[in-house]
Amino acid sequence: MAFLNSFSQKNKMIYLWPGKVPGELKEKHDPVYAQSNNNILRIAEETNPEMEVFMPEKVVADCPAIIVCPGGGYSILAYDLEGTEIASWLNRLGYVVFIVQYRVPDKEEGALQDLQRAIRCVRANVQKWHINPDKIGIIGFSAGGSLCARASTLFNEKTYTPVDKTDNLSCKPSFTMLIYPGSLDKGSNLSLTPELKLNNEEPPFFIFQTADDPHGNSSLVMAKALRDAKQSVELHLLSFGGHGYGVRIGTNAAKTWPLLAEKWLAEIAPVNK
Repeated sequence: MAFLNSFSQKNKMIYLWPGKVPGELKEKHDPVYAQSNNNILRIAEETNPEMEVFMPEKVVADCPAIIVCPGGGYSILAYDLEGTEIASWLNRLGYVVFIVQYRVPDKEEGALQDLQRAIRCVRANVQKWHINPDKIGIIGFSAGGSLCARASTLFNEKTYTPVDKTDNLSCKPSFTMLIYPGSLDKGSNLSLTPELKLNNEEPPFFIFQTADDPHGNSSLVMAKALRDAKQSVELHLLSFGGHGYGVRIGTNAAKTWPLLAEKWLAEIAPVNK
């Protein structure tokens, strides 16, 4: 394999970088966990980016795969709220799931490199995981949504020097899901972030947010940009729900978006029965 493997508990962990992590100044070490707050498991520092693999109970041939990017303001990773709990939901739908532990804190450039590498690593091992190489999508929450939007528009940019043959593969996701994304409206007058240059090759997008979310404008400007570019986008905006709910019981938003997403996924990347 083109990357290193180890195991943690029941799920396989895949290290993304076999040698030096590009641009990383610190030595590789195990993730540093912050004290739990609001019943959320938080990774406070990651210097050796990796993916955790979640296989569905029944694995079918040519199964679609979804790479999950937890949020946390690029400062931490809300690893259970927007990671493992999302993986469990997607596994129940039949998808192979990978959670990316991208670099934090405050390493936006490194985070994009990590996600691009993660997509390539999954694509390089489709036979191992029984995955359809043309159905590898990404889903991100909050800052993870920002990261997914960047990966879905900057896939033609070389953000790091290739390290092995895996980097010859495309890092373009097959489909993209943004759940209460942030930081997409950093342009003038809260317009689309200039970094997100659309090239009319973007994958289909599913976007969900609520009107009372402080970051709600991110979804609106992203959806408008995609619509103006005549790209496929489905936008849902609920009145209430705030920010950072994942799939946890307690808000109508947390109950609603997975149902809408499931219907969208059934059209974009259905699982063989």
